Amino acid sequence: MATPMVYLENLTKTRSQSESVFELQVSSFAVYPGQLIAVIGESGCGKSTLLDLVALVMAPTRVAKFQVSSSTGTPHDVAKLWEQGDESKLARLRRDHFGYVLQTGGLLPFLTVRHNIGLPGRVKGMGTDEKRLHSLAKRLGVAHCLDRMPISLSIGQRQRVAILRALAHQPQLVLADEPTASVDKARARSIMEDMHTLAREEGVAVVVVTHDVDLIYERADAICSFETTQVSEQVSLSVCQQEQVK
Repeated sequence: MATPMVYLENLTKTRSQSESVFELQVSSFAVYPGQLIAVIGESGCGKSTLLDLVALVMAPTRVAKFQVSSSTGTPHDVAKLWEQGDESKLARLRRDHFGYVLQTGGLLPFLTVRHNIGLPGRVKGMGTDEKRLHSLAKRLGVAHCLDRMPISLSIGQRQRVAILRALAHQPQLVLADEPTASVDKARARSIMEDMHTLAREEGVAVVVVTHDVDLIYERADAICSFETTQVSEQVSLSVCQQEQVK
């Protein structure tokens, strides 16, 4: 199998709020190019915490191994970067290799769809590949929306544009936080199928946080689930397990 895009071992993240303490433990997590990984579980179990850790926007409390690999297969030692506090290199990894699909789409209302889609590429210092843009837009059913403003789009169209924006600058990893939470079942199924197909065709690693097990299970290559226990009145512990299903 190819080198994993993201790989981590024996990670712990402890979070405190007032007198409450939440600890997430992950024995191992890996996502490979072309895979769709589903992160499922009840509210408060640590899904968003895991996504923030993988997204390199939250530092682990402890971690034995944490690597992000580039398209050349060169591994970046994320554990060391966090230890050194090297935010500039962490920012470059996020900029160059990651794409994001937010729960609400996250489109900037004062920019056209076309300019929203081009933002990650401009931040990365690359122009827009118009041929690729139109190909992806046609595949996602939003080619006729490129010169419209986000306010004129339906919720489903906004989510498809958000997926297109996440893919347009050719990232190696796409992270999606409840991308179907605001749409109906039929549209949710279509959006998840789009992400699954694009992961395969683009060779992109995709991590999706979702509460809808039925929607994701048949499309996911691996499932991350959580077992949460109340250790004491103040302390809760959540253990994440990753299981291959394909």
